[in-house]
Amino acid sequence: MPLFIGFVAAGIPLSITLTFLVASPLVSETAAILIGAQFGWDIAGIYILAGAVISFTVGWIFSRFNLERWVEQSVFGIKVGATVAAGHTLTWHERVDTTIRDAREIFTKVWHWILLGVGIGALIHGWVPADVVVTYAGPSNPLAVPIATLFGVPLYAKGGGIVPIAQALWDKGMPLGTVMALIMGSIALSIPEAVILRRVLKPQLLALFFGSVSAGIIIVGYLFNFIYG
Repeated sequence: MPLFIGFVAAGIPLSITLTFLVASPLVSETAAILIGAQFGWDIAGIYILAGAVISFTVGWIFSRFNLERWVEQSVFGIKVGATVAAGHTLTWHERVDTTIRDAREIFTKVWHWILLGVGIGALIHGWVPADVVVTYAGPSNPLAVPIATLFGVPLYAKGGGIVPIAQALWDKGMPLGTVMALIMGSIALSIPEAVILRRVLKPQLLALFFGSVSAGIIIVGYLFNFIYG
């Protein structure tokens, strides 16, 4: 969230900033390395490609619309480097002072929301009811991929935590695409992330963000199942 605010305040287009929000967790080098070690490096390569395509596609779609009205006005109230006069070359001392001032302003606006999100994440971190996931997202269920994606949302487990769990679910018979949807859903989407982002995004944009990423993950999951089924 601090990076999001900094990007918007610096004048970076909202669609590019939202692309960063998708790509930053989803295209995870940790997850890619673990997927390569446990599922195969061809699958890891497709995972990275799929995550990049989802990020690019979501960003491109968002660029077609005027979404600024669904960003909290407090974000636009922060003007990074606004006191710098036109044509003035900043000295090193001025750069440090500007950076400290802008960082302090952003921090005072978001710190409690970050603590709230992290606190929720700490309570549910790594909680995976494996038998329940296999029961409802097993190979016999045609809706297994979207179910696995939804299961991933409350898990709050990053690449290093979710891939070993996904390996265990795969060993229990869960299809590969469904496993990948679970990995992507837990990495890219989470309840703590929604709580934190709510500070800067209005409910309409937050729902559009989660819905678009979820749709991309579900499509990728079905493609994985089609290719490796």
